[in-house]
Amino acid sequence: MQPRILLIDDNAVQAATRQAILRRAGYFVVCALHPQLALEQLRDAQSAGPIGLVVTDHVMPGMNGAAFVRALRTFLPEMPVLVISGLDEAEPLYAGLKVTFRLKPLLPEELLAVVAGLIGH
Repeated sequence: MQPRILLIDDNAVQAATRQAILRRAGYFVVCALHPQLALEQLRDAQSAGPIGLVVTDHVMPGMNGAAFVRALRTFLPEMPVLVISGLDEAEPLYAGLKVTFRLKPLLPEELLAVVAGLIGH
């Protein structure tokens, strides 16, 4: 069974596109449009099945990706995280947070290759 992926992006179109790409590759993907909701889902994830990877955008309302990852690391310090951003200057904000950072646009084959590397499949 493939690990579940939590996809966080406040842009519903981008979230749906990435979700479709990952689902076509056989992954089970749960989407959240807000990082605070995603944190709640991750805290409660054990009841619905464990999440094996988080894929998040950087620029989101209320909490950017770096703040989200810092909050995530307080209770899931080893969770694999892929950050996708259109801002090259955002990468230093993730120093020491154990994430994989990729710039947009991220082609479908590159997304799938990075995800496969992060979850070991």
